[in-house]
Amino acid sequence: MSALAAFSALYLCWGMKTLPKERWQIAAAVPLHKGGDGSWAGINLTWYGILTANAYLVASSLALVLMGAAGIALWAVIAVVVLLLAFCVPASSLVARIVEKKQNTFTVGGAVFVGTLLAPWIIVLVNQIPLGDRGVGVPPLPALAAISIAYAFGEGLGRLACVSFGCCYGKPLSACHPRVARIFAPIALTFTGKTKKIAYASSLDGIKVLPVQGATYLLYCAAGLVSTLLYLRAQYSAAFLLALCVTQGWRVISEFFRDDHRGIGRFSAYQVMGLVSICYGFWVVRHFRGDPSTLPELAQGFASLWSPAPLLLLQLLWVVIFIYTGLSRVTAATMSFHVNAEKV
Repeated sequence: MSALAAFSALYLCWGMKTLPKERWQIAAAVPLHKGGDGSWAGINLTWYGILTANAYLVASSLALVLMGAAGIALWAVIAVVVLLLAFCVPASSLVARIVEKKQNTFTVGGAVFVGTLLAPWIIVLVNQIPLGDRGVGVPPLPALAAISIAYAFGEGLGRLACVSFGCCYGKPLSACHPRVARIFAPIALTFTGKTKKIAYASSLDGIKVLPVQGATYLLYCAAGLVSTLLYLRAQYSAAFLLALCVTQGWRVISEFFRDDHRGIGRFSAYQVMGLVSICYGFWVVRHFRGDPSTLPELAQGFASLWSPAPLLLLQLLWVVIFIYTGLSRVTAATMSFHVNAEKV
């Protein structure tokens, strides 16, 4: 736990200091087509994709460890995680198209809403499939708690991807109440680079804005840590509800501090999704009532992770998420190449 907390803190400090800079949006560019003037048109590979893939990797690994610690069979765990991601990853684009009317953007909020609705029933479905669990099945509340904790850490870490791309940004300090502006002035973010979303969508590059991404990171990781402590004490319902209520409650509140387009209306569709998710979570706990009394064994969870199948699947997941989110659709590159004659 202390190692996880230390890593989260160091990762946040590095990200908030480094990623708003123009240098940290594009990680690489790949030439595709040569033009008549000898230059090449290329596609950009973004740090957004790298950092998002990192977040998915950490979240999925944590879900595997926690569910394995609760005694859930490895293949049942993998089935739950794979099915959940199969719905949530496409939903991140589909919901954004519906709500924001944009073809080339992603929304974690929409993906999480879909995942929250489907997760209990994916577990029910997996319990109907023989997956080497000797008929024990997946206990719903421990699995849901593990998923919620993994999500809290995953989205928290994933907020650094938003800092890199300049999206999900807060309001400028000049538009905030003077007291709010004074409080956040020392840690306000200033983005540079005309290809960042904050620049081309709101012309706020070079202007201090509320560090909404950093606040989300800090709050979500803190909720994840406390929920993990509850989980390790077999308080699965409390762990699930704490992670869910903090993350979705902050989603509702944080929307009021953001300056990017969130759809039509003062109360956005994402805020409605957050409130519905909280209410749905309480119903789920009531429906699947009763926490198993057996304490999780972390050693067993790590042992289930440290085998070829989950490690290879996690590597594949990282590659797929990087390609899906890291190939930039809203930026382009023009490149030229030459020989350094003095070094020949």
